[in-house]
Amino acid sequence: MNKQFKLVCSDIDGTLLNKDRQLSAKTIAVLGQIGATTPVILISSRMPKAMKHLQVELGIERQALIAYNGGLVLSYEEGVPKQLLSIEISIELTELILRFIQGATIHASLYHGEEWYVPAMDYWAKREQHNTKVDPVVASLSEVCQTWKTQQLGPHKIMCMGEAGEIQLLENWLTMYFGDQLNSYRSKPTYLEISSKKISKLSALSFLLETQSEIELSEVIAFGDNFNDIALIEGVGHGVAVANAKEALLAVANEVTLSNLEDGVAVNLAQYFKIS
Repeated sequence: MNKQFKLVCSDIDGTLLNKDRQLSAKTIAVLGQIGATTPVILISSRMPKAMKHLQVELGIERQALIAYNGGLVLSYEEGVPKQLLSIEISIELTELILRFIQGATIHASLYHGEEWYVPAMDYWAKREQHNTKVDPVVASLSEVCQTWKTQQLGPHKIMCMGEAGEIQLLENWLTMYFGDQLNSYRSKPTYLEISSKKISKLSALSFLLETQSEIELSEVIAFGDNFNDIALIEGVGHGVAVANAKEALLAVANEVTLSNLEDGVAVNLAQYFKIS
C-alpha cells in the first residue's frame, strides 16, 4: 500500500469504538501515533462534549472536531473551542416535531452546542448518558424552545428514541412533509436522528478544509459505518467502510476493513502509515 494521505477522518459509534463503546488500546496507540504528524478529525452525530474525551484519549485534543453530523464545527488550536460553523434546525420545525410526537411513547432529546436537554431521566436518557458519558439537563422541552426562540437559536440535532413502529411513523411523516428541510436517518431501528438538510459530514469537512487548511478532499482517508457516512465515504479520496457497516455504505466504499469489534480502523491505518 503506497497511498499517501494528509488527513484521517473517522466516525465514532459503530466505527471507531469497541463493544464497550470505548477506544481499544490498539486504536489509541495507532491513531495517537498518526495524530502526532497527521491531522486526525473525529466526525460524528454526537455532541462535542461526547467527543472531547475521546480526542483527549487519542492525544488529538488540539484538532478540530465535527459534531452533529456536520451541524457544528469547532477548532481547538488555542486549547479552547472556537466555533467555525453552526447550522441549526429552525425552532418552528422543532416545535412541530414535538407536537407530532405528543401522545406517543417517543423520547425526544434536544441538542445545541454543549447543551443536551431531556424531558425526564427515562430509559432512553439513561442509555445515552451511559453510552456518551455526558449528563443531560432535565427540563421542559417547550420551555427550552421558548428560551431558544428569544435567543434566536435552534437545536443542532433532535434525537427521537422509542418503539420501532412509532419511530417509523415519525420518519415517514418527516420525509413526506419536511424532506426538503430536514435530514432524518435511523442510526438504529429505535433511534431517529434529525438535523438540517443544509448539512452533512462531507459538507462540514469540505468547509473545514477550504477555510482552515490546504489539504484537498482527495488527500483524505475516511471511515464510517452508517447511512450518514455515505456522502463522506463517497466524497473523500479513499472511503473505507468497517465490515459491520450498512449494506448501502459497503456498496460505495473504496475498501472494506475489519469490523469495529476487530479494531478495523486501526488495522487499516497501521497498514497505510506503516505502523507495526
